[in-house]
Amino acid sequence: MTQIEQSGRGLSGPDPLRRTAQALRDALLAALFPIVAVAIALAFGAVLLFISGFNGWDVINVMLLGVFQDLRSVSEVLLKAVPLILIGAGLCVAFRANMWNIGAEGQFYAGAVTATLVGTSFSGLDAWIYVPLVMLAGALGGSLWAGIAGWLKVRFGASEIVTTIMMNYIALIGTSWLVTGPMKDSKAAYPQSPRLFREAYIPDLIPGTRLHIGLAVALVLALVLYIYLYKSSAGYATRVVGINPNVARYAGMNAGRKMLIAMCISGAMAGLAGAFEVAGVTHRLYQNISPGYGFEGIAVALLAVNNPLGAILSGTLFAVLRSGSELMQITSQVPQVLVSVIQGVVILSVVSFAALKLRRNR
Repeated sequence: MTQIEQSGRGLSGPDPLRRTAQALRDALLAALFPIVAVAIALAFGAVLLFISGFNGWDVINVMLLGVFQDLRSVSEVLLKAVPLILIGAGLCVAFRANMWNIGAEGQFYAGAVTATLVGTSFSGLDAWIYVPLVMLAGALGGSLWAGIAGWLKVRFGASEIVTTIMMNYIALIGTSWLVTGPMKDSKAAYPQSPRLFREAYIPDLIPGTRLHIGLAVALVLALVLYIYLYKSSAGYATRVVGINPNVARYAGMNAGRKMLIAMCISGAMAGLAGAFEVAGVTHRLYQNISPGYGFEGIAVALLAVNNPLGAILSGTLFAVLRSGSELMQITSQVPQVLVSVIQGVVILSVVSFAALKLRRNR
């Protein structure tokens, strides 16, 4: 080989085999982190259960494998994965813009409230009009709720962490007031809204189960957000703003606008999750309609390393853990306190490994 050929080969970049091996190694490491995190957390949970007088490994076996025993069990896991994927993918966009949106729970409630208002206010509409209208209302409600915190950050420099946490309480307390007052079903004894009109119900994805088409929508939107972040100039500007807003401004980018848009996108996804919960699962608004999806969505986004496509896998993982925990409590008579502790350890372990992975990537 001549010197010119050697020089040309050096300029062409790394050897293709070396690039392929590096890509495979990165993929294996990406898959290894959550597996090791969950394994450590479940081992700790098994020890905790053994100390408490339960057969730890049998209980963990029920938690992991019991959720895949039949089609209905799998559909329930996927049903719980829908809001987690939506919220996690939306938070990936906000986190990429360095906007630490901790208010997905409140935005979930805001979307559920606006979707309920629309779903109980009109009659005689065809389902193909009513369903998208309810979904749009939920997305707008969540987007506006998140947009308030985003505007305060851009306009006054207010910490979005503080404002979104405070707005969580406003949304939860406000929802409680609505279902016990202006939006309360007069025929019901419990705090809840009237039932949505039948035409506003989300169509089922698998007949005979509760799984609705929200799963397909969540998968498509996660892909759309990935394309937005990594395949578009607007997404590139969002990531640059997240890395260094001053550099983005020097390059002529409107950093404030990108940050506000990122917050609104994440809020819209959380609000859409709330709309799907109301129109696809409960069919009415309850006082505590969310079991904590907004807070788990933060862990979903961190485990996915702020990649919307990764939120599909991490959201499904957390749905498996949630369904398994409920099954473990029912079949093995494990107290709710221990179940909550195990769930907390799993989340802490997964988030810790995700933080280590993020630090390694940086």
